[in-house]
Amino acid sequence: MDARTGGQSCLTGVKILDLTQFEAGPSCTEALAWLGADVVKVENPRSGDPGRQLGGKPGVDDPYFLLFNANKKSITVNLKDPQGLQLVKDLAKRADVMMENFAPGAIERLGLGYDKIKAINPSIIYCQVKGFGEGSPYEKNLAFDMIAQACGGTMSITGERDGRPLKPGPSLGDTGTGMLMAISILGALYRRKETGQGEHLQVAMQDAMLHYIRIAFAAQNRTGNTQAAGRAADSSVSGATPPMGTFPCKGGQPNDRVYIFTSRANPEHWHRLLKVIGREDLIGDERYDTPWARAERPDEVNGMITEWTMQHTKHEAMEIIGRAGVPAGAVLDTLELYNDPTFEHRQIMQTIQHPKNGPFKMVSWPVRFSGSPPPVKPSPMLGEHNEEVLTQWLGLDSAVVGDLRGKGVVG
Repeated sequence: MDARTGGQSCLTGVKILDLTQFEAGPSCTEALAWLGADVVKVENPRSGDPGRQLGGKPGVDDPYFLLFNANKKSITVNLKDPQGLQLVKDLAKRADVMMENFAPGAIERLGLGYDKIKAINPSIIYCQVKGFGEGSPYEKNLAFDMIAQACGGTMSITGERDGRPLKPGPSLGDTGTGMLMAISILGALYRRKETGQGEHLQVAMQDAMLHYIRIAFAAQNRTGNTQAAGRAADSSVSGATPPMGTFPCKGGQPNDRVYIFTSRANPEHWHRLLKVIGREDLIGDERYDTPWARAERPDEVNGMITEWTMQHTKHEAMEIIGRAGVPAGAVLDTLELYNDPTFEHRQIMQTIQHPKNGPFKMVSWPVRFSGSPPPVKPSPMLGEHNEEVLTQWLGLDSAVVGDLRGKGVVG
């Protein structure tokens, strides 16, 4: 593999028919597009993916859409027109993967459910993302990221110990679910290469959240499963080992903090930290020398660390403590990360040239192939690839495509 492709040759030749919108589905198909799959996004001719319009600027795609639909092609098809529906079936017949995340029951009502598609393409990998799983009492309910995080347990373990539950900032319900589906698609493709066997993959956003809170179930298990895992603020549901958490630093702004972690499995972390803050005299002191002893006086322990961190910026604190061999991390906000040139140098953030939005810096796929992440191409304009896809996938000539356009079958 040529290192310069950054992994884009991994899925060369794989055709993916993408009937997804918003984030859970698009994040999955985008990951596969970054790896070289030919991802064709089927959109409503009038407005397209609702994610395009979140910013409310007519004719200008919202950054939300740009971030989750890079490296794809867009085709606009009227699914309420019999000819349009047949076009999608013809595309599905030639696809390796078809994916949808419509409202429960919608894809089946269109006549594009798994049984219908399998009948015309037995080896297809047919993928569905829903809010709640089949057999759940809520399987017909709609869900977005925050609903999945509420019903999937992540909110219950997030927030101050005595405070209300909070939604974690990352969109675990959406992109987190999409990544689990992407991994499963790759597994199904690998098996199909040897057996020709198709697959029906389904993942519920609520179910996916349980995957991300496994340590919370471990904490619950330690109580004999008599008590739910609680909120741990900036500590861990697995249990705190003071000092552990965010400590205020010089500057006084909300994110002027550094996270410090001393592991129960490595007593040297505490000893090294004591040397950093100039309290070597406490090494071996039985009041502080074990995690359990420190757990009995957390305010006292955290207070002596805070006294030191307040004399340093968060970047200084991270550098000094990290250099001493103690895990530490400055709390970096999105603007600091956006303006950090090292992410661009390493191509973890890349700047695309969008025909409408102009230059747009965005997060790319973080896995590096032979030193380089996959290159990012702009998300497609609505219907930009109608003729290309219909001629290349289906072999239609330009006159036929023009006729379909004139009838309103495609945009």
